[in-house]
Amino acid sequence: MPPETPRFSRVLLKISGEAFSGEETGVDVEMTRAIAAQIGEVSRCGVSIAVVVGGGNIWRGKVHERAGVDRATADYMGMLATVINALALQDALERLEVPSRVQTAIAMHQIAEPYIRRRAIRHLEKGRVVIFAAGTGNPYFTTDTTAALRAVEVGADAILKATKVDGIYDADPMKVDGAKKFNHISYMDVLKLGLKVMDSTAISLCKDNNLPIIVFNLNQHGNIRRVVLGEKIGSTVSA
Repeated sequence: MPPETPRFSRVLLKISGEAFSGEETGVDVEMTRAIAAQIGEVSRCGVSIAVVVGGGNIWRGKVHERAGVDRATADYMGMLATVINALALQDALERLEVPSRVQTAIAMHQIAEPYIRRRAIRHLEKGRVVIFAAGTGNPYFTTDTTAALRAVEVGADAILKATKVDGIYDADPMKVDGAKKFNHISYMDVLKLGLKVMDSTAISLCKDNNLPIIVFNLNQHGNIRRVVLGEKIGSTVSA
């Protein structure tokens, strides 16, 4: 049987903070290990994989902003939460003997490398998983925008957006019976319909750089590998 040929040579995986939490808030060891195992499968296929992590399992900036916390302060606190998730993921990857590096947009030399584009690309060329933490390093930008920005910077072929559902719907399928699924949708239609795939800044950046976004269910083991190998699962956003 001939070896499977990946559809992409380099991808950026966007994982929300909630994916790390399991049934409760914080970092669930088993959930993190399961995510790491899927990433390891892709890395062993010879595909370069970078990861952007959220921090919503630890800190929800919008919630605290509504309670009176300054927006910029809330965003910086959220950036620090992403670093915790990145370190947890790195630890899980290293335990599976998958080499990895964490790069942060806010300098913290004792625990991670600063984000340097050329260094990140070099790590990817050497087969290391690169985990980008601390967002863009600026308030008012989401980790969705970080994912789009880093994907363009490192030359990724696609953004893989891991979620709790199996694609993009016109309404929340966990709340609305009969919600319509889009197997394929354009960037403009995502913006026009106000679909919460990624924020508008991220969608616009992907559109300007013709970078496809594939949305799929992370909770089904092996789905990251299936997407990379070209199986038709989830939903695709492209031109």
